[in-house]
Amino acid sequence: MNRSGVVDLPLHGGSAPYWLVKRMKSLAHAMLELIVDEYGVDGLIEKLADPLWFQSLSCALAYDWHSSGTTTVVCGVLKSVINPAEFGIGIAGGKGKASKNTLLDIDAIGDKMGFSDSKIEELKYASRISAKVDNACVQDGYQLYHHSMIISEKGEWAVIQQGMNPGNKYARRYHWLSSALKSYEEEPHKGIVGVQREEEVLDMTSKGSRSCKDTSIDLVNTGTGELERLYKELGGAKRLREGQRTLFDLVSKDRVKKVALYRLPKRVNWDALRVAYDRQPANYEQFLCVRGVGPATVRALALISELIYGEKPSWSDPVKYSFAFGGKDGVPYPVDRGTMDETAEILGDVMKEAKKNLNAITSELYTFPQREKRSKKQRTQ
Repeated sequence: MNRSGVVDLPLHGGSAPYWLVKRMKSLAHAMLELIVDEYGVDGLIEKLADPLWFQSLSCALAYDWHSSGTTTVVCGVLKSVINPAEFGIGIAGGKGKASKNTLLDIDAIGDKMGFSDSKIEELKYASRISAKVDNACVQDGYQLYHHSMIISEKGEWAVIQQGMNPGNKYARRYHWLSSALKSYEEEPHKGIVGVQREEEVLDMTSKGSRSCKDTSIDLVNTGTGELERLYKELGGAKRLREGQRTLFDLVSKDRVKKVALYRLPKRVNWDALRVAYDRQPANYEQFLCVRGVGPATVRALALISELIYGEKPSWSDPVKYSFAFGGKDGVPYPVDRGTMDETAEILGDVMKEAKKNLNAITSELYTFPQREKRSKKQRTQ
């Protein structure tokens, strides 16, 4: 996954004023015309899938540089000014209720662009699975409330979706790009942007979760009877006898730094697991496609795989900080002056070396004709 950088996205209420949105639309239309003319429709989609480029576009359109509205308002503006017939791209979905109309929007865009039924279904699948992955496989505490899909006339696409965390009042944005996608289930993102690293994140998209996912599929294909037995052994049953010990009591303190990390979900969708067993999924992606499989089911299987079979998932947050050296107000942490000075020194040395090399090349080019002239004079003599 390309983790080139991160921005700070606090949740802001309200709406953008009309006078600003009107100007944003006008400017966005002019900018998109130039970008499509210079880079083509696929070039525009690649840029929108880049988290920092998208953030820069928001700044250029005069919107807040660090607001959660950066995502929702800018995507709304782009959707309103982009006509598939004019730009060769269309945008489906949006914030809240608009996100629920994504599949209908894809149908409309597909009809305008003359896509085959199979291509339209492929785009719908990409929309659904990207939302499922970010909601169930990256359990970072941010629930999705915005989902936009940008589709080109060539069938390429990008997904921009955002989740909110009511606890810390921040948002995270998740970017996907079809041309950079190798797998829906393993490190599929073009980038994830947010403000801080969370301590309790189950990341089933990480390469480090491969063995855990394989074990989860084996458990699903074994049947719900065995799964329910293991779930109860781990303390997941609602009715445990007073004082009954669980496997949590037997796990060493060195292995578990925070018991909360291994907190089993209170409810698991056993009906969905029975459907999954009937289908016998061959891989994790097929398992995720089962209706009813959500964060609780994914987490329960991951914990059973680790605590009973020793196949650990990744508990590392895939996001990066928004500040390289800290913030002046101590958010998300105080400025690291030493690292900042050291970095400035390194960059300064790099620039000095670059100038030195450039001067040497310039000097060589300047003296070369003179040396050539002297050699000709020597030959005439």
